[in-house]
Amino acid sequence: MASSNWVPGDIDVRPLSSAMGAEVRGVDLARPLTGAVWNGIRDAFRSYLLLSFPDQSLNETQQIAFSRRFGQLQVHVLDQYRHPEFPEIYLLSNVDRRSGATIGHHPDKGTLVWHSDLSFQRCPALATMLYGLEVPRTGGDTLFADMYAAYDALAETMRKHLAGLRATHDLDFSRQRAGERPMTDRQRRAAPPVDHPMVRTHPETGRRSLYISHHVSRIDGMSDEESQRLLAELMAHATSDRFVYRHQWRKHDLVVWDNRCTMHRATEYDPTAERRIMHRTVVLGDIPV
Repeated sequence: MASSNWVPGDIDVRPLSSAMGAEVRGVDLARPLTGAVWNGIRDAFRSYLLLSFPDQSLNETQQIAFSRRFGQLQVHVLDQYRHPEFPEIYLLSNVDRRSGATIGHHPDKGTLVWHSDLSFQRCPALATMLYGLEVPRTGGDTLFADMYAAYDALAETMRKHLAGLRATHDLDFSRQRAGERPMTDRQRRAAPPVDHPMVRTHPETGRRSLYISHHVSRIDGMSDEESQRLLAELMAHATSDRFVYRHQWRKHDLVVWDNRCTMHRATEYDPTAERRIMHRTVVLGDIPV
């Protein structure tokens, strides 16, 4: 990749790593975007899979407005994480809203495993936007994996083996495996397990990518042992260093990524000593094909 690439609207797009991602400067997301600037952002999003916008000053309404440029927003089934005033915002915080003190534990351990947002829904996420209001001094990074590249690097025999295979994605299974409490009956009814192809075609680029996640409970048509062995092999392959970009958060970064061709996970931090407050919005996508 080139060290810098100017796109319409005078926004500066600079690659973040050899794996994926770009930093975008010259745009204030709190203000309405011109058509040229928006087109430049969409082109960069399609090319780099992940965009980081540093030094943004966004209130909830402004983040929601920018997120809606990508499409319809999700209101998450896990209502305990919804912002009390803005249900479109999933609040990831280890800070008590009343006392201002840290709560002493990680707010959502499900974020610590590799996954693609909303893969447990029939229409998973198109894009996720995460805004860092407060970030730890140490830890709390986010890792992103390029699933286009992971698929392209598979042996031809493995690509043929995966063709036509489908996997079941189950949020309750995933959360319990990560050490979180089971979902309520109402939440399970609202988010039952769904199956998706293990290789999906991006609806805009036409490229194929590996579509796996720790939300996957099993590969359809395989024994549990065979299923877990193949999933572990694919996960180890897809998250090897050559496919991964690590984002080290700065206060007021806004990062947006394409869930249709990436996976991500957060890294650990000390939730008793460090403060981490993140606002997440998620754009609904299409049924994977």
